[in-house]
Amino acid sequence: MRTSEVHPAYLALFILTLAILCGGIPLYGRAQQNRGSPKAANSGTHPSQIARGKYIVEGVAMCGTCNTPRTDAGEIDRERWLDGAALWLLPAHPTSDWPLKAPRLAGSPAASDEELVQLLTTGIWKTGRRLKAPMPQFRMSREDAEAVVAYLRSLTPHAGD
Repeated sequence: MRTSEVHPAYLALFILTLAILCGGIPLYGRAQQNRGSPKAANSGTHPSQIARGKYIVEGVAMCGTCNTPRTDAGEIDRERWLDGAALWLLPAHPTSDWPLKAPRLAGSPAASDEELVQLLTTGIWKTGRRLKAPMPQFRMSREDAEAVVAYLRSLTPHAGD
């Protein structure tokens, strides 16, 4: 692999740095019956936009790989979808600021929609700083970024956390 290529595991870790930079994602909402299915669209959000965001989060960026706890059998726990989890990925070279936990993404990320879209389209957080490893530097289209934000906001975090 060339050094200019992005490893797929880094793509799954994008939101991790988002939450680290903003001090974590607060818990809102109540338990959801089917954690993998978004709830009804919020005001002005079209169901097809949420479906597009779900596809990007689950099928392209693979956010659940790091941001969802595992069962005792090592499977992704769909009842706690995107609720944050211990980070299994370690740096090749020790670094003092490497995160140990992937944050919760389900529900209300700690930023405005526009700040999250900026992050997903430029890799720059609301502080003006670029994301640090292990998070990828996404360069999504605005439409894809808006869909991801709509999907994340449509989820309800697990009530037990």
